[in-house]
Amino acid sequence: METLEYQIKINAQPEEIWTVLWSDISYQQWTSAFTKGSFYEGTLEEGTTVKFLDPKNNGMYSRVEKHSPNKEMRFLHLGEIFDGVETPQDWGNATESYLLQEVEDETILTVKINTSEEFKSFFEEKFPNALKNVKHLSENML
Repeated sequence: METLEYQIKINAQPEEIWTVLWSDISYQQWTSAFTKGSFYEGTLEEGTTVKFLDPKNNGMYSRVEKHSPNKEMRFLHLGEIFDGVETPQDWGNATESYLLQEVEDETILTVKINTSEEFKSFFEEKFPNALKNVKHLSENML
């Protein structure tokens, strides 16, 4: 398991960035960097299970480990979904965390991912663009 970390400074309040990260429409916009049409099903409350899906009903499912609005969201990835069928995986401590820290007039968004070698290149290729999308959406909200 390797920890990857991505960080970006955004000229917006944590509340605005949080809204971009987790509201249905903006979530679909920023996650298009991974797969066009991505969405999630479920509620983002601690202890609940959320499905992260593409338009073909493939993706992964995770448990919400931490939900501290406007500060931190952490998921523990539990398994894969193919054609809507959940398949548990032994990924150990495969987590994905979103941390917001207000610094002067900006907010720093840090994403930390504990991942296996299998997914490392995917995240390294896609996450920088996803964070650019979050920045653009957060700084240009109407």
